[in-house]
Amino acid sequence: MTEKLSVSSEELAITASETLDEVIECLVENFSIETQGGCDQQTLFEILIKAASNGDSIENTAKLLKNVPTANDIRYHLNKISNFEELEAQINQALKSRIPLGLKKSSLKIAIDLNLICYYGKPTSEESAYIYRSQAKAGTHSFYAYATLYVITKNKRVTLAIRGVRQSDTSVALITYLLAELDSLKINVKQLYLDRGFFNTPVIRWLQALDIPFLMPAIKTGKKGGIKQFLKGKKSYKTTYTITRDKDDSVTFDLWIICKYRKGKRNQRGVQYFVYVAHKVRTNLNYIYQDYRKRFGIETSYRLKNICRIRTNNKNPVLRLLFVGISFLLVNIWVNLLWLRISRKRKGSRLIYRILFALKQMLAFLSQAIERKYQVVESIYIPSG
Repeated sequence: MTEKLSVSSEELAITASETLDEVIECLVENFSIETQGGCDQQTLFEILIKAASNGDSIENTAKLLKNVPTANDIRYHLNKISNFEELEAQINQALKSRIPLGLKKSSLKIAIDLNLICYYGKPTSEESAYIYRSQAKAGTHSFYAYATLYVITKNKRVTLAIRGVRQSDTSVALITYLLAELDSLKINVKQLYLDRGFFNTPVIRWLQALDIPFLMPAIKTGKKGGIKQFLKGKKSYKTTYTITRDKDDSVTFDLWIICKYRKGKRNQRGVQYFVYVAHKVRTNLNYIYQDYRKRFGIETSYRLKNICRIRTNNKNPVLRLLFVGISFLLVNIWVNLLWLRISRKRKGSRLIYRILFALKQMLAFLSQAIERKYQVVESIYIPSG
């Protein structure tokens, strides 16, 4: 139900300039870029924000605004950012600096997933260390990949950490790195939700050893044996299964088989099977399908992130990480502002006026504030013949 404010109860919550100040403050606190001449650090940050708010490129943004450095000057300064690990640490520090109250020192439901951005062409030696190979998508098997740690909590759905995937990273290494980012916030994992891409023996064994409750779809392997042998019947049930890779390499785990009836949806009928690896999950068997669907909030975070991701043809892994990091950070700032400024306390859950301050509204505020400061180019001249 949509909450409406009467005229008598209206009060100023936030302005465009305040929104820009909040984003600039976050960037200044957590990032440091060497600048010189007319391109000072705040100007550089404002151009990055303007490009992100419009989902535009640095080149086009520099053309649209008056009194700003050229695109070449901006690229010159951005190219000074060369340490991938240092930038990644700064991004994660920034992400955790802008999260709603109440998340720290909590036990939370957490999701880990991979966000893939297509890579085309032949990578250089520098780029190849960050290329992730996966199933074909949009005409390529190569991607820049970013593993993300995401909170599944109503009105507090933020990204707590990202890791730019290295070619040498294993699934266990990615999970270990991201979970370690929770330590500084003193957050415990109430339940971990993983994508099917993490379904493998080392991951299952490692999470069992850590004794973390987790839920993950199983890949339906085998023709007569394997996991496909359990896709039968019309009633959901639990069993155990053992994957054996060789004589001394096996893992046994709980397998939950969920039966859902299609009921003519998409012109399909009959039973549809969903299979999950579960460890110390307290959710009822009949509710596990709906419970796992909460993980798809992380997919929503990717869609929101893509709205405010700076566009570029540059394949530099560090620059790509910066642009992706800024997009996730803007989403976190938006969620935090909703909680702090566009809400009211009430008994029970906090009342968030999300409809008044959608992400696109925040991005419009950022764009307007920067345009007022630098002004927009209003005329074009061509060279005289």
